[in-house]
Amino acid sequence: MSQKKTSEDIHIQEQEAIRVATPSLFKVLMHNDDYTTMEFVVDVLEEVFHKSPTDAHRIMLCIHSEGTGVCGTFPHEIAETKIARVHRMARQAGFPLRCSLEEA
Repeated sequence: MSQKKTSEDIHIQEQEAIRVATPSLFKVLMHNDDYTTMEFVVDVLEEVFHKSPTDAHRIMLCIHSEGTGVCGTFPHEIAETKIARVHRMARQAGFPLRCSLEEA
């Protein structure tokens, strides 16, 4: 025997489309000053931004010659955390090193 399906037997299950937005990214910029040593800048780039010695040296030279250099691109909270860490390290070492962020 075959059974006939009626509209009462059919259940439609709706699914909501969930869209996950990727977070906005921000560039962390390091600014040149007349007091912070090049060696300290390289150390910070290696420790905080996990740059290789070669990349850290290249970024440091960019900061020195152009006034600013891009340390990396991160979501807002991570960028702010890295900037705070750089500022804390610089103050502890007695340097006025400054970082800022800019929307990528």
